[in-house]
Amino acid sequence: MSDASTGSATGGSLSDGTATEGAGSASDDGIRLQKVLANRGVASRRVAEQMIVEGRVRVNGLVVTELGRRIHPETDLVDVDGTAIQLDESKRYVILNKPTGVVSSMNDDRGRPDLRQFTQEWDERLYNVGRLDADTSGLLVLTNDGDLAHVLAHPSFGVTKVYIAKVEGQVLPQTIQRLIRGVDLEDGRIAADKARLLDASRGESLVELTLHSGKNRIVRRMLAEVGHPVIELVRRQFGPLHLGTLPVGKARELTTVERGALLTLSRTSDSAPADPAE
Repeated sequence: MSDASTGSATGGSLSDGTATEGAGSASDDGIRLQKVLANRGVASRRVAEQMIVEGRVRVNGLVVTELGRRIHPETDLVDVDGTAIQLDESKRYVILNKPTGVVSSMNDDRGRPDLRQFTQEWDERLYNVGRLDADTSGLLVLTNDGDLAHVLAHPSFGVTKVYIAKVEGQVLPQTIQRLIRGVDLEDGRIAADKARLLDASRGESLVELTLHSGKNRIVRRMLAEVGHPVIELVRRQFGPLHLGTLPVGKARELTTVERGALLTLSRTSDSAPADPAE
């Protein structure tokens, strides 16, 4: 159910989407909206009150302009200027720069190095969103938010991933165009959302590929198909998240801005997968 439909189900609204009695609760239970925003680090309480009066805050998809509005952080969905705010403090969101030689599992049954070594700082039981091959490094999301993990991992939601691949040989412009048009693999045709040549020298090339496909080893198979086997592969971006300067083998919690971007993506994504084949 979308945010907007959630709001309409809990109460009424004006024709312009401004809440009447439905967004949160006007009764004595719950917590004042401006206090919740201040506690979550959105702004000071005074600035939060100004945001509410200016109509920049929505609860369950409905604009709230009353300073007396109370909400329940456990169940209500709040966004400011269209960006979702995390209210559930039990949820944890972590970004890891996975090294090569580590499998994308929290408990590898074959005794290989796994992801547990990077999660000891957090008490919550975290799970990896999707996988990176043992010989691929880069951005991996760890979380205990199952709904968000589903949106990020399933290719039908169109969440893109950006990879940088060092490959054998001199990649030509026509090869880049072929990757964008699509190549035929044993499990079907696949096309890159974007592709570009970053550098080429000494018989090797750097290629950037943007994909939303979740098929196994898809980048390596695509590049091998066009005659350029992968030497090294790193994932630099996952949806709105960028690896940035995070060192290999290090993990950190997402910033407030990053969490907002992920939660906004999760809340606005279609809940029904459109292409289960991938």
